[in-house]
Amino acid sequence: MPTIQIPPFLQSGDKIGIVAPASCIRYEDILPGISLLRDQWKLKIVEGKTLKSAYNQFSATDAERLEDLQTMLDDSSIKAVIAARGGYGCSRIIDNIDFTNFIKSPKWIVGFSDLTVVLTQLYQLGYAGIHAPMVKSMTLEGAEKGAESLRQLLFGELPGYSVPPHAFNKTGSVVAEMVGGNLCILTHLIGSPTQIDTEGKILFIEDVNEYLYNLDRMMIQLKRAGKLSHLAGLIVGQFTDMRDNSSPSFGKTAYEIIHEHVAEYDYPVSFDFPVGHVADNRAIGVGMNAYLDVNNDGVELHFLSSAPTII
Repeated sequence: MPTIQIPPFLQSGDKIGIVAPASCIRYEDILPGISLLRDQWKLKIVEGKTLKSAYNQFSATDAERLEDLQTMLDDSSIKAVIAARGGYGCSRIIDNIDFTNFIKSPKWIVGFSDLTVVLTQLYQLGYAGIHAPMVKSMTLEGAEKGAESLRQLLFGELPGYSVPPHAFNKTGSVVAEMVGGNLCILTHLIGSPTQIDTEGKILFIEDVNEYLYNLDRMMIQLKRAGKLSHLAGLIVGQFTDMRDNSSPSFGKTAYEIIHEHVAEYDYPVSFDFPVGHVADNRAIGVGMNAYLDVNNDGVELHFLSSAPTII
């Protein structure tokens, strides 16, 4: 794994691109987010073609979505690219993205959920990205802290988070690189050129709308693939709208399932962290070094290379 490079942090007046590289979106749903980025964060907005198009469940055909994202990556005047939403579709185009110009002029890529594909690919190439609220979700009720954490990270004011204790937590402290994202996507990438490297890393996971038995299966897949045994630490985010069999029940909650699969390991583990498909979705610098401290009083996560600020 090459040394991770951090793209230049943003400054007021910088130009950023917004695209929908996966599912389609109603343009009116992202207008509040565009306003936040333009009027409060003082950024210049370049809108991709995929914000106002649709092709079945996708924002456009594979070729059109690829072209839209590629245009943003190739434009050296654009300093960050923020996804409008996730959904499904990034894995259909990831192998055809040309990162040649991106490598010459790196920029921040921001998103979560299906964007885990792109963030993991960036990490494989040696570049940090940001798992954080997208344009559709950054202005939801309760999203203020998540949006502010993204602003801080983009502008180089590296954030730190304080989280209450959880009964399943395992204490310890570590400094390591952050990797992770949506659990379903991470397991989907195993065996592909974009599979995640977790050895010696702090892994964070989250998911939404999965059956509990499938969560169990995904955790088994991570374990059998060797992705859990050599972690520096684990952050378990939000597992929202999880589903159970109608009869009989699976018999465990999402957190009980995860706790069972990592109980044998000695690294620090933090449950109920504010990251995932929730309004309060804190920004995580994928590939960035962070200090994780899990103790009896709670959890601290600080990104390094700058004085941390608790929000």
